[in-house]
Amino acid sequence: MIKQKRLALINDVTGFGRCSVTVELPIISALKIQVCPLPTALLSVHTGFKDYFMDDFTDRMNAYADSWKRNNLTFDAVATGFLGSAAQIEIVRRVIRDFPAVVIIDPVMGDHGKIYKSYTREMCRRMRELLEFADLVTPNLTEACELLGVPYPEGGVVSDSELATMAANIAAKTRGGRVVITGVTLETGDRDDIANFIFDGGQADIVTSRRVGGDRSGSGDVFFAVAAASWLNGNTLTDATRKAADFVGKCIAHAERLDLPWNWGLPFEEFLTELG
Repeated sequence: MIKQKRLALINDVTGFGRCSVTVELPIISALKIQVCPLPTALLSVHTGFKDYFMDDFTDRMNAYADSWKRNNLTFDAVATGFLGSAAQIEIVRRVIRDFPAVVIIDPVMGDHGKIYKSYTREMCRRMRELLEFADLVTPNLTEACELLGVPYPEGGVVSDSELATMAANIAAKTRGGRVVITGVTLETGDRDDIANFIFDGGQADIVTSRRVGGDRSGSGDVFFAVAAASWLNGNTLTDATRKAADFVGKCIAHAERLDLPWNWGLPFEEFLTELG
């Protein structure tokens, strides 16, 4: 019998700014996987805007998941994104326990060598503990360093061998042994290139693409959605990463043509039909 894959997506829902569930749901759906959001928060716009409304969903997450359980729902995968408190990390552990599935963790903790202001020391510690349930982890370089408790490299430039060590050490903390360290600048490469370091079952690989424009909000969420869904659909982790990098590059180039503000995110809608 043909069965459609189903993914529980634990992340915030943001009305404007093209990030989190707002981009991940349509992209993963375009890759023919059903997405079932479990909101961590509701935001009018993301926190890169001057003014935003936020409704923390922590106190309702358990009741939400309880309803799923009473309805005997099952999932092929559980994926996590931005988590707003230590309590939410504990709720993620509960969801993973109650709904056994492939677990994909995007540890949205910081960028450019800095941890987000909302992330406490306790949250960082508990995120490290969450790794033991992961089949795939997709940190950026800042998050990889935080997960390992090592200093962020000067200028955010890192060597192949350093990445290999970091990825192997993160993989050793997981149950699946798969890691993609995203958006890195290689010591020996062209500084206009952006690399994604893949570690899968002890085998390392690198996917490199040309850097286009500046940083834009939601780029990591778009990358995660394409890579995670493509991998769940049976692509190798390297092929899934390459597909994600190509898609993000195309979206950023179009954002540059449209001259969109950085905090408006990526105009991925133009290219959704190309994913399937």
